[in-house]
Amino acid sequence: MPSPLDARAPITLFYDGGCPLCRRQVAWIKRQRRQDCVRFIDIRAQGFDPAPWGRTCNELMGRLFALDGEGRWYSGMDSTRALYAVLGYRWWARISSLPGLNMMLDRLYLAVARRRNRIGRWIDRN
Repeated sequence: MPSPLDARAPITLFYDGGCPLCRRQVAWIKRQRRQDCVRFIDIRAQGFDPAPWGRTCNELMGRLFALDGEGRWYSGMDSTRALYAVLGYRWWARISSLPGLNMMLDRLYLAVARRRNRIGRWIDRN
């Protein structure tokens, strides 16, 4: 599995456009100075077909996926680390990859990903 610290631009982010948390993350990325290094694909968009990417809809809906400029896939928390590395926040990617912290953040990511729509709706209400 490739290290997210080695991710190269451009990075393509496959995100759930129906998820409030995902939309917030995309909006934040679009405000970053290196946002032009990121391409966005909304997997809920009309006509989106995962087949050319070698993925299924269920797979892409289960967690965040990113494809870097070298053709390397990242998923889950590693896709976030790769994204941050490409955006110029390698320090954050390094820190989040430290032993112990890495495992804790990976588990937290999975817990949030499973509940992302419910959490997003709660955040939008407050």
